[in-house]
Formats: sequence, structure tokens, C-alpha cells
Amino acid sequence: MAKTIHSMIRVLDEARSLAFYREAFGLEIADRLDFPEFTLVYLSNPESEFELELTINKDRTEPYDLGDGYGHLAVSVEDLEAEHARFEAAGLNPRKLVSFAPAGEVIAKFFFVADPDGYQIEVLERGGRYK
Repeated sequence: MAKTIHSMIRVLDEARSLAFYREAFGLEIADRLDFPEFTLVYLSNPESEFELELTINKDRTEPYDLGDGYGHLAVSVEDLEAEHARFEAAGLNPRKLVSFAPAGEVIAKFFFVADPDGYQIEVLERGGRYK
């Protein structure tokens, strides 16, 4: 059976992205592969074996066009309200807290935050299918 190991995003400013992912999600550099034209930085934390791969193209000066296809990364946390408050205090600009209850029963509580390149990250409270 296949095992999910990482997701890759292209970022413009390595230092700015590293600072964001460290502050927001406690991700640290697990590995770094430097090549003449690009660098790959793998980020992880002790909570999961899954990694986020940052690709930094060295000749890139313009922000990436993320297009109009909606997509996001998702992470889960124990205490959503505390994380939201922490994000606000850190100046990470989280969006509002949402209780998703399409049929009247809350099935998810979450908020979104954008990284420095505009990638959307959903922060979900652990529970139900969101472990």
C-alpha cells in the first residue's frame, strides 16, 4: 500500500517561508538538498512523518501564480481556540474560527491561514475523522 510522505510547494523567499512554518506549525528543517539551479528543503516535526518540501528556484524573482484552482494543506491541533489566539498574537493573520455544521451537527471546527506565498493552510481541531 502507498504511504504519503510529502507535499511540495514552490516558495520565493526561503528565509521568510522557514520562519512562517516554524512559528505556525513547529516545522524544522529535516533535510536540505542544494543544487545549482534550485534548493529543496524538507520540513517536519515530531507529530508526523509527513514532510513539507519547499522548492526554491534560485533564478526566480517574481511571486508564483497560484492559479484559480482551490487547494490547501491541512493540519490538526488539540485546542483550536488556543492555536487561533497564538497565531493572532504572533501576527500570522489567521482567518475567523468556523464551526462546519452542514446538516446541523458540527463535523469540523477550523480556521485558515495563508503562508507568505499565499498557500492556504487549514487548521482543524482534532476529533472525528480529523485526528
